[in-house]
Amino acid sequence: MTTADLSGITLDDLIPHRDSMMLIDDIIEVDSHYALTSSVISASYPLVDENGVHPLIMVELAAQTAGVCNGLDRIKTKGIDSLKMGWLVGVKRAQFYIEHIPLGSTVFTRSENSHNYENLREVSCVVHLDKRLIGEVTLQLFQA
Repeated sequence: MTTADLSGITLDDLIPHRDSMMLIDDIIEVDSHYALTSSVISASYPLVDENGVHPLIMVELAAQTAGVCNGLDRIKTKGIDSLKMGWLVGVKRAQFYIEHIPLGSTVFTRSENSHNYENLREVSCVVHLDKRLIGEVTLQLFQA
């Protein structure tokens, strides 16, 4: 599914983040199992210093991208007006292959539900800068 297939569903409908904590700029592909998003690294991001953005930001990019596909799943199964509670996120594993992400660069984050047990999900994520793999994150999500 591409963003054209979202039929009026917005990013605000999918994830609870707003204002400066909304790090995703565009949904490239999404279905109920995976999402691919793009984000332009901005000086307004958390963890910014004179070298760019600390790679730990990839954990939040992964979580928000996971929220896109799981938010779509919520809308498909419970409706657009269903409760938009966030997920409690645990980091099972994170590996970063870059010291800082340059300001103004565009990163692509892909998350995929690797395990789905009712309100518990394990999500595998990869983050690319251009065609270069810069991070891998495995998240565990729980929704009460």
